[in-house]
Amino acid sequence: MPVAKIVILNWNGEQHLRRFLPGVVAAAPEGVGVVVADNGSTDGSVALLSAEFPSVEVLALGRNYGFAEGYNRALARIEADYYILLNSDVETPQGWLGPLLETLDRDADVAAVAPKLRALTDRGRFEYAGAAGGFIDYLGYPFCRGRILRSTEVDEGQYDDARDVFWVSGAAFCCRAAVFRALGGFDPDFFAHMEEIDLCWRMQLAGWRVRIVPQSRVYHLGGGTLATDSPRKVFLNHRNNLAMLFKCASPVQRAVAAVVRPWLDAAAAVSYLFQGRGESFRAVFRAWRDFLKWHPALAARRRAIRASKVCEPSDRIYRGSVVLRYLLGGRRFGRMM
Repeated sequence: MPVAKIVILNWNGEQHLRRFLPGVVAAAPEGVGVVVADNGSTDGSVALLSAEFPSVEVLALGRNYGFAEGYNRALARIEADYYILLNSDVETPQGWLGPLLETLDRDADVAAVAPKLRALTDRGRFEYAGAAGGFIDYLGYPFCRGRILRSTEVDEGQYDDARDVFWVSGAAFCCRAAVFRALGGFDPDFFAHMEEIDLCWRMQLAGWRVRIVPQSRVYHLGGGTLATDSPRKVFLNHRNNLAMLFKCASPVQRAVAAVVRPWLDAAAAVSYLFQGRGESFRAVFRAWRDFLKWHPALAARRRAIRASKVCEPSDRIYRGSVVLRYLLGGRRFGRMM
């Protein structure tokens, strides 16, 4: 039988561990281990784990490497066939993991699979981070079945079909360890945000499938590390999204984005300014500055990715603008694809 490990990356998340980890341990099937990789926490996280969770393996990483490199370093030390990456603020009901592992056991060409994410604070509504599976538009903006930009839908079973998607959320991300390692894991320079979309894109370019299984459901609190309106989050999302497009997009998509994205990002920056969010306004331009400085390294990675490309996942990229459709009233996934 394949070996599976649940791996939670923690940074100063003592309260989340206290609240959610008992449920994770209780819901873990027999033979599935639980590991907490600690990113150099300075709160009482490690002491809590030692005192109250003796069955949980603890990996001390020494300092905060961020989500991307933190997981890369942790998973390099874990022997397993399947990695189940789980945020520390996710509630896991009994039976949530079975459908995901069954999918990987059955479908040999599926590299990553995820559950449906509902909001912990509004349990009948989809959660922003991943909802019922993600896609991107032609300009690189992510959206989900059940979430378009900031608008989330009530879950009424409208997206309960298991299907291939473009990306699944890193909040609850189950993947083949061999594929993760072969592709170099998450891009370590991303630090946090967009790294799972980037990896899912590279998986598909390499010929693998990414799948959502809504028969598995978890509840995500969200915003545990960075608040939604944090300038740091604005910076990382803009910079990493541009880097992902540069590395992975087809020549035509990349050319279109290169022409249109500067104008859209400038408009986003101005909107932050009108909202009185001066730091977020400046964060957009810092993201572009760092992206442009990053070009030589990104060009080398792009050449490597495109040289080993097996296929283009073009049927899972919306050939339009999600922002424009949203403004025109297209706030449900069903109107998009």
